[in-house]
Amino acid sequence: MNGLQLTIAGNWAHFKKPETNNNPLTHDFITKTALIGLIGAILGKERDEMRPLFPQLSDDLLYGVQITKSVKKESWGFTMRKAVNLMDKAPKHMEFLKNPEFRVAIALSNMRSANIFYSFTECLKNQEAKYTPVLGLHNCPANLQFQSEGEFSKKQDGMFKTRCVVSNKHVLNIKETLQFRIGFERIPTFQNDDFWNLPERYVEVVYPSESKEIVVTGEYYNYSDGECWWLI
Repeated sequence: MNGLQLTIAGNWAHFKKPETNNNPLTHDFITKTALIGLIGAILGKERDEMRPLFPQLSDDLLYGVQITKSVKKESWGFTMRKAVNLMDKAPKHMEFLKNPEFRVAIALSNMRSANIFYSFTECLKNQEAKYTPVLGLHNCPANLQFQSEGEFSKKQDGMFKTRCVVSNKHVLNIKETLQFRIGFERIPTFQNDDFWNLPERYVEVVYPSESKEIVVTGEYYNYSDGECWWLI
């Protein structure tokens, strides 16, 4: 499979957990659905154009993530005003990621989306964007840096070393106490044409923070540089 790698970073990020509407919490890293929205922004896709592209790209692109900095969160309070009555105020707290940075791998698994994949690659190389890419919210701009183009192997199974997110079905091979954080998350991987993250397509994952290397057993893909990734 054709693939690419990029770095995504910013000062702040918020990838909203849908079950936390009143005082929203954030996922620990960029989700696949958030990445698809970012791709649409880079290519200048309007909301109506993205409606059918979300389910298409959810199926046609595979992605993997490395969390290259430690996950730090801060909660901020806001005073929300209702449009009907500007004097009617309500306090609201939101959780943000502080100084997030991710290394992201994307693989093209279905040629149906080849034009979008290659157009996005060219935009990254040329540092072009039709709309400002954001990390979940419009007041959280994203910095994108193209890293490489390459090829991903066919899916393999066995023991491998990796710095990326893996599923909770992978078996961690731990021979001694780890000196770094292992995180756990449940993330969306599919959004339909009503912009709804389907609950049955959520995946439970495990990740090492700060690009630490773990040894696991399970499914993986080899990238051109020899690095192993688990792709969703």
